[in-house]
Amino acid sequence: MSETSQHGLPAWAREVVDLYESGAASQFILHGNVGDLVFVPATEAKGRLAALDEFLRDTLLSRFDVVLSYDLGNGVRVEKGGERFAEWPAWKDKALPTAPRESIHVLTHYLRFCANLARIKPERRTRVAVIVRHAGLIAPPSPGGANYELSAIASQLRDWASDVAIAEQHCATFLLVESLADLHPLVSQSPQASRIGVPLPSTADIGAALEYFAGLYPTSLKTFSSNLAEPAAALSGATLHSIETLLQTRDHAGLVLAPNDLVALKKDLVEKDAQGLIEFVKPDRTLDDLHGQEAIKAWLRQDIALWRAGDLAALPMGYLFCGPVGTGKTYMVECLAGEAGVPVVKMKNFRDKWVGSTESNLEKIFRLLDALGRCIVFVDEADQSLGRRSGDSGDSGVSGRVYGMMAEQMSDSRKRGRVIWALATSRPDLVEVDLKRPGRVDVKIPLFPSTTPEEGYALIRALAKRRGVILDADLSKSVSKSIPDLLTPGAAEALAVKIYRSLKTGAASPAEALQAALKDYQPPVSPAVIQAQIDLAVAEATDLSFVPERFRGGGSTRAGSVTRLNTATLPFRRPCLRAGGCFLRKGRRGRCLRCPPSLFR
Repeated sequence: MSETSQHGLPAWAREVVDLYESGAASQFILHGNVGDLVFVPATEAKGRLAALDEFLRDTLLSRFDVVLSYDLGNGVRVEKGGERFAEWPAWKDKALPTAPRESIHVLTHYLRFCANLARIKPERRTRVAVIVRHAGLIAPPSPGGANYELSAIASQLRDWASDVAIAEQHCATFLLVESLADLHPLVSQSPQASRIGVPLPSTADIGAALEYFAGLYPTSLKTFSSNLAEPAAALSGATLHSIETLLQTRDHAGLVLAPNDLVALKKDLVEKDAQGLIEFVKPDRTLDDLHGQEAIKAWLRQDIALWRAGDLAALPMGYLFCGPVGTGKTYMVECLAGEAGVPVVKMKNFRDKWVGSTESNLEKIFRLLDALGRCIVFVDEADQSLGRRSGDSGDSGVSGRVYGMMAEQMSDSRKRGRVIWALATSRPDLVEVDLKRPGRVDVKIPLFPSTTPEEGYALIRALAKRRGVILDADLSKSVSKSIPDLLTPGAAEALAVKIYRSLKTGAASPAEALQAALKDYQPPVSPAVIQAQIDLAVAEATDLSFVPERFRGGGSTRAGSVTRLNTATLPFRRPCLRAGGCFLRKGRRGRCLRCPPSLFR
């Protein structure tokens, strides 16, 4: 396919060459990081950078006679071999079309013309390649069922690989799309097409690009002129295009890139490239900042020691953090990541209402995770985010596809030791059982509210101290009867804020502010719902050492089982177990009018 040696080509490009030269494929759907720059090997030492379509035209397709391209904005263009294309009688001296249906028809007609001509006159064989940019805009999935126009275009694109006459002449066609989910299934699922992912640049790719950029933007890279490996490793996960933009603007302003800039810059670049689908967090806290939870901290520190030592045999693929609302599940994940010295990648906003958009967003996130170094991937509200194995008829099967994609990623053993999944939920019973099995979520860690007044006061005191409010330790005894039972860190945080507010707006002493805050305290979540969520967390716990003595047996909670709620004190309302507490007026048989019967015990 190319005169350039395969040595130095990206792995995906080598795969294209092998498939084409062997005759195994002539149509290639390139998906993933297709909008980025590609490092082009050359005879000179440093090579150069080019857009993907330029790389295809000048490197992989250098021996082709005619190279055509199409996109919605520019229409059909002759990128190479204009004189040879002008010999086509059907389109001589005519303007090339721009509309999708007509353009794809013309390209199909030309491919068949060249194939038929080669059969009749082998000496006139023309090696033709077609590049379709933004193929997802030209042949997207049909919304709401079959669409004649879209299906017709998709059918012709599919014919480029399935038409025997075209395939025999090895006409090469390339469809560029960010995600396979953005492409019509007639095309994306074609058995004759080869689907090849274009990944984000590796650390080696970034290093080679930085050597090239060093000659263009010397000021910005002055600090690292003798050691480009450091910024190359630190900027993993970013695109070459975003890195060049950063260096270009810095160089223009005369600013030198410093080592302590790299973390913040990586966060900005990665979040920008991910288009709001993730939040990149470099925690500044460790497990030492976590109040109590000694058994859990000891277990997590053992896992971190295994991780650092590279001993992956006992390292979990993921954790499930469960417990009542406000018990600090997110905080726990950040402390864990800070202790391990790795960033947290928070998945967010990946669900979308448009056809194929949710799956496309997940593909972008997974592509980013493949490029990043060691990290913890955090999924909050996992009971809602991870989908259902059975799917949902109300969402056109999106839930089922999300579940399948997440299950595949979480069980990919190749990622063990590089990506650790951290799921958080107050309703672990609603997370699919298959996602909670060993090999996906190996350790399930329950988090609980305070079990004694002393614990509750210590929590309030610690959170007040962060705001500069010093509460005397001796106050514990005098206010013990006023300390709320089952106090969560979230509720304690609200009390600490109230105490601080009183001190700043009044003349009260810290002790008086504390007593006033406790006097008018109202729990943010119903005690009955808190108790139900405690029961669920106890039932999920991987190890009994994680469970405080109070919750291991007796009362309304028994280890290993979920008990029925005591509704004797709720004569007119029956509580559901919806996260956050849903206490609506009762309907028939005392049930909540909004929640399904399965939410009741």
